Amino acid sequence: MSGVLKGSAWTFGRDVDTDLIIPARYLNMKTAEELGQYCMYDADPEFSKKITPGDIVVAKENFGCGSSREHAPIALKGAGVSVVIAKSFARIFYRNAFNTGLPILVAPDAVDGITEGDELEVDMSTGEIRDLTSQKTYKAEPLPPFMRELVEAGGLLPYLKKRAAAK
Repeated sequence: MSGVLKGSAWTFGRDVDTDLIIPARYLNMKTAEELGQYCMYDADPEFSKKITPGDIVVAKENFGCGSSREHAPIALKGAGVSVVIAKSFARIFYRNAFNTGLPILVAPDAVDGITEGDELEVDMSTGEIRDLTSQKTYKAEPLPPFMRELVEAGGLLPYLKKRAAAK
């Protein structure tokens, strides 16, 4: 995966569950954009109006815990989030993020050093996270090759369609 993602940091604490990412009452929405309007709604009803496409969510441990719901990473993408950086992810969210094409990075030192509003630059090919506000650089755990392929394809279904077409 290549490319540099740039955006402002939006920080959250630990144990951000899928109900906070997208409240259950909005699960009947059909598109990523509709879901994105209610992303993090219970934490901040104005979140989707404040975020700029490309912005980056930064969270502490266990991001995406709770129920298994693919709507959560889809809502983040629909809101315009380009990548989520956390100290750790709930296992089911980790897999759902890649299945839907949302890049996620584990980078505990970055999470501790980044403040909300900091301007970040994330090099997806190297895992380097540059905080342009504080001038600090962090290193994320590299994504496994297969996970990089899923994100590049836009998720599991586009990846499988691309593979089938190549045969």
